[in-house]
Amino acid sequence: MSTLDHKIDFAVVLSVSKANPNGDPLNGNRPRQNYDGYGEISDVAIKRKIRNRLQDMGEAVFVQSDDRKIDGYRSLRERADANPELAKMLKAKNPSADEFAQIACREWIDVRSFGQVFAFKGSDLSVGVRGPVSVHVATSIDPIDIVSTQITKSVNSVTGEKRSSDTMGMKHRVDFGVYVFKGSINTQLAEKTGFTNDDAEKIKQVLATLFMNDSSSARPDGSMEVHKVYWWKHSSKIGQYSSAKVHRLLTVKSKAEEPKSFADYEIELRELEGLDVEVIDGQ
Repeated sequence: MSTLDHKIDFAVVLSVSKANPNGDPLNGNRPRQNYDGYGEISDVAIKRKIRNRLQDMGEAVFVQSDDRKIDGYRSLRERADANPELAKMLKAKNPSADEFAQIACREWIDVRSFGQVFAFKGSDLSVGVRGPVSVHVATSIDPIDIVSTQITKSVNSVTGEKRSSDTMGMKHRVDFGVYVFKGSINTQLAEKTGFTNDDAEKIKQVLATLFMNDSSSARPDGSMEVHKVYWWKHSSKIGQYSSAKVHRLLTVKSKAEEPKSFADYEIELRELEGLDVEVIDGQ
């Protein structure tokens, strides 16, 4: 497999319908908003979904969420120790950080994609891996309206307990919103982590199916949908244009005063000389 030999920029257009795309734990788990009222989905949340989809594809992933674990390891340290070479280096006195990083990148696709910090209690080894895949925060095209609903339990948690106001809770949702996030894949960092052209193709496939197998009470099946993925493939390692200039080629704006569906938005995609773009429909 050949190491990625050309810079890549990408953008994803998605919609949210009656769901909480990314709750803010510091704000009662309300959908994230910036100070201007626009909705946001953190880059960390997006990377989590990418990792989950890579797992669904059968790829080895280092940072697995507790509810999606496919092995019996209870921590990142246990998962690292399961590799005999890494376990030996974690216990050694003067291990090679570069060799550790190379082994970890070969073992797990998310490490060679996003990078990872390996710093465990009881080990002298501390390794930081910078990954080539960078993802921006997703931001809504228009300010979002958050609907909050009070909910109550229909059953007691403990026998003999009296249901009262303390059994009530709140659920929050965005009735409708269109979000866009952008990202890039850097070839210089790809050379360091061993990120390949095949890995880039897997990331592209994942972006088009980002919300498959991702349902929850806050995000019911079908409430979040990827509509378009834009994939710019440069002709060189450095790229013909800066990522900022490429990302500005995409413009999404609402046609209605109060947009209620994706049909109320229009997408404009401009071109740059010598730079091809692949447009993939969400699945």
